[in-house]
Amino acid sequence: MPSIDIRRPHRLSEADAHGVIDKVADRMREKFDLKSHWQDGALVFERPGISGKIAVQAQEIRVTAQLGLLFSPLKTMIEQEIRRKLDEHFT
Repeated sequence: MPSIDIRRPHRLSEADAHGVIDKVADRMREKFDLKSHWQDGALVFERPGISGKIAVQAQEIRVTAQLGLLFSPLKTMIEQEIRRKLDEHFT
């Protein structure tokens, strides 16, 4: 299964970073019907064909995901969108 692993430094407090991730997660739930919950400082998300997490650390956001066969051909596009959103919210 293809995987995604993207790290992005940030300068927000952990609480503010969590708030940004919560807003992004709300949009992901609406747009892609993702189920998500917080676990050990990371937002864990899943839907058929995709599972992963967004870990919030003191100075870094890390997005990891596993793509199923259906989403494998879209890996590059998904990575670009994740990077765009991280740039939008964390730079």
